[in-house]
Amino acid sequence: MRSINYQCNSTPRTIGVPMIGGLRLVPKIKITEAARKSSRLPICPKTTISCSIAQPKTVQTVQDIIVKQLSIDESTVTPQTKFADLGADSLDTVEIMMALEEKFDVSIGEGGAENISTVQDAADLIEKVKAAAA
Repeated sequence: MRSINYQCNSTPRTIGVPMIGGLRLVPKIKITEAARKSSRLPICPKTTISCSIAQPKTVQTVQDIIVKQLSIDESTVTPQTKFADLGADSLDTVEIMMALEEKFDVSIGEGGAENISTVQDAADLIEKVKAAAA
């Protein structure tokens, strides 16, 4: 129900809105619904923001090792590529991690490898381990 405000004899009045004891009753509106309806900005899809700590050279080396270990075309491997999308199973991932440890002369450990899902994750982990060892 809409309300119409008008002024008569310098006393504001409201038409169409029930009043009790001089207080206007206002329908309960969910904030999210009200915000959505009043927003003039377009609704944006979910956006992911990532922050890379790995040097480009490290990322490239990780990509090269993955290409070699999985025997795949290098154009299919980008920093955002997930190991699962490359067809890598858990054994492949372990072998990739071992090759990375050997190449970068670091020890990643079992716990570190569990949190890796993308090429960028692997490169970032290498940089973290190298920085911690320094």
